[in-house]
Amino acid sequence: MMTLKTGWFARVMLVGACLLLNPDSRAEDIKRYDGSWESLQSMPVPAWFDDGKIGIFITWGPYSEIGYRRGDRGYAEHVPKLIYQDPEHYYPYIKERWGATPPDFGYKDIISGFTAENWNPDEWAELFVDVGATYVVMTAEHHDGFAMWDSDLTPWNAVDKGPRRDLVGDLGKAVRKKGLKYAPSYHRERHPGYFAVDKFKIYSEPRPDIAEEIRRVPEAASLYGPFNYSDEFIADYVARWKEIQDKYQPDFLWIDAIPIFYFVDPHPQSDKLRDALRGMITDFMNAGAEWGKEVYVNNKGKYLNWPEGVGVREKDNLKLDIIGPKWQSCTTFGSSFGYLDVEEKNDSYKKTPKMVVHEMIEVVSRNGNFLINVGPMADGTIPPGQVRRLKAMGKWLEINGEAIYETRYWSESDQKEDHLSFTTKGKLLYAIKLEEPSQPFTIHNTQGWQEGSVQGVRLLGSGAAVDWTPTGEGLHIAPPADLGKSMFAWAYEIVTDKELHKPTGVWNTNSLFRPEKK
Repeated sequence: MMTLKTGWFARVMLVGACLLLNPDSRAEDIKRYDGSWESLQSMPVPAWFDDGKIGIFITWGPYSEIGYRRGDRGYAEHVPKLIYQDPEHYYPYIKERWGATPPDFGYKDIISGFTAENWNPDEWAELFVDVGATYVVMTAEHHDGFAMWDSDLTPWNAVDKGPRRDLVGDLGKAVRKKGLKYAPSYHRERHPGYFAVDKFKIYSEPRPDIAEEIRRVPEAASLYGPFNYSDEFIADYVARWKEIQDKYQPDFLWIDAIPIFYFVDPHPQSDKLRDALRGMITDFMNAGAEWGKEVYVNNKGKYLNWPEGVGVREKDNLKLDIIGPKWQSCTTFGSSFGYLDVEEKNDSYKKTPKMVVHEMIEVVSRNGNFLINVGPMADGTIPPGQVRRLKAMGKWLEINGEAIYETRYWSESDQKEDHLSFTTKGKLLYAIKLEEPSQPFTIHNTQGWQEGSVQGVRLLGSGAAVDWTPTGEGLHIAPPADLGKSMFAWAYEIVTDKELHKPTGVWNTNSLFRPEKK
């Protein structure tokens, strides 16, 4: 029986090692792009992404030092702006913790407490491998404007302030040593409205206490501002990504949703930003070809950032009831992506280990990738409650990974009445039971299969024989008494005589997305 580490994952690491030894070996086979959206729409899904299925997203920055939010309002990583947006609540909290409030003491001053003193990137990388991840997405810059890499473009970076080390670079080295793909995530497209009076405007002004902090400490202007989508901002936006691209050669260009494309009336600066992004994506994709690497990009948000087909569709905690081209769910254990102290202290994360495993199966069965978020503490520790959930997912994958990695979707993703989800791999069909299989069940979508179509059935993680019978209503399976070592879900491997995956190629019109706003 193939396990994650000795089978599929070992092959991925071997291929990765070969590419490192000869990085240009496939360069001539990788597509180049001419700079048009039409050209970018033809980008293929890299095999490493389509096969890998499971990624780790890391939301980590100076906001992790706060680890707090008001009640259930917003994400913890958004508190830097909420401090100034809701001073009646947050100023007393800031006063109690740090002894002063803006403009005497503001977010710029909290950054000094973000030191990552207990951070060991090699330990993170080992954990990510152990829990079954194949790629890692790490916050390079969130909406707050703090660069987590060794940047020459802003003094507000992790080498010159806070941790005093290259967080993006150090983690990249650690995870790549383990054979994982790596992507620094980039969220700066939403920065101009973050500390501004108007959140989704092309031109705005800083909030009054922000303006006073900048007056007192002029260097703070390059952290809190700019407050406009000016030509200078757009040029700096591209330059910062280009610096990340050149220094770290990412495998993926991860960009957040861009609200000014759909919350703001059409404006020339929006068009300029979209054109700059088109050039940025083109340059990155062509750089991947020069590096001899298959690289990829996401198309984030409820409303698409750019035309359909340019990268993988993505949304936070996304669930789709349809099967179409590749998509990705960036999901979190709790109600926040950044570290939230109360969730860890009370272990009040919304998702139990069982729910995490079930959501992962559901996403993969519908042609999605499962990008699960961790929100580390400011010292670099991943909270134990999050680690427990990751390890539960990893333990399940170690037993049942064959039903997830390298799979493709079937003509039916699920059978609700028996709590079944389906994946395929060549002539193998995987029927994953989401509740303990104590009773026989029938797979209705196999109705009409000819005699001999099914050649064998086994339950992953169990050595017991499985009784199965083709019937007029479909394949009938009786679970063995010994269900093996699996928990939360049980995967049956069904050997057939036919290739089972048939690509649909197009999105169902019931998609929750709308076309980009012109």
